[in-house]
Amino acid sequence: MATILITGGTGTIGKALTNALTGKQHQVIILTRNPRQGTDAVTYAAWDPANNSIDIGAVQKADYIINLAGAGVADKRWTKKRKQELVDSRVQSGQLLVKTLQQNDNKVKAVISMSGIGWYGDDKKRGPQQTMFREGDPADEGFLGQTCVKWENAIKPVTALNKRIVIFRSGIVLAKDGGALDEFKKPVKAGIAPIFGSGHQVTSWIHIDDLCRLFLLAIDNERIRGEYNTVAPQPVSNKNFMLTLAKKMKGSFYIPIYVPSFLLKLILGEVSIEILKSATVSSEKLVSTGFQFLFPTLEVALDDLIKK
Repeated sequence: MATILITGGTGTIGKALTNALTGKQHQVIILTRNPRQGTDAVTYAAWDPANNSIDIGAVQKADYIINLAGAGVADKRWTKKRKQELVDSRVQSGQLLVKTLQQNDNKVKAVISMSGIGWYGDDKKRGPQQTMFREGDPADEGFLGQTCVKWENAIKPVTALNKRIVIFRSGIVLAKDGGALDEFKKPVKAGIAPIFGSGHQVTSWIHIDDLCRLFLLAIDNERIRGEYNTVAPQPVSNKNFMLTLAKKMKGSFYIPIYVPSFLLKLILGEVSIEILKSATVSSEKLVSTGFQFLFPTLEVALDDLIKK
């Protein structure tokens, strides 16, 4: 049994991960701006990265840190202010954790930090002989790519403290409650399967249970270190994704509707770049560790997540 400190633990991924960790008899401490009464297995401690404030005692109790902190990329339009929030929520969190570990005695063995496949650009930016993006590929020069660079760089100095670091570049996380799937389901409930742009753009995704299992693997296996693309081995096109979802939810009672790119840009602004971007991302490095996905295909994932 270990004590795991989680930042961003009150979100969709954090809640599922907390359940997975406590199911393995680990103790969980969740860092939050609004601590509340906990239980024997889960306690809460205060922090506020924007004000450089953290419960040092909570950090000193931890054997491992899982860093999920970061404002939702697609939650709002990317105004200048929102872009700064997206960067600051990630960078300030990482910097505060590093500073706290540097300045205080602790027993933390490893830090496992989220990042995103936003690190990579559009598929058309891959090399001529390259079929998928891999961990060694350079970051995209766009906003999200450079945000991921700052995100990862903020936490990487823990390696100088002889701490093992693992960075998960996650695809779209599919969960029963909350997250992207809830948004995709909304129009389908009304019998509409929206296909964005051409629908040919590739979506790299992962079932939340597999993601949680990967965090457990990263805790238990000291050979897991460095960057990993946490994506299922079979990415799908946006059209395939939406039609499969609609079929699971509505049988044959739905209407596919193409949403033109210009309309998405008008409604969503710069966020539409990520929705229309095709990113085919490899899970080969993960698979090479011996990890076996419970949900390797979209069909299997949706069968589990969609309850009729």
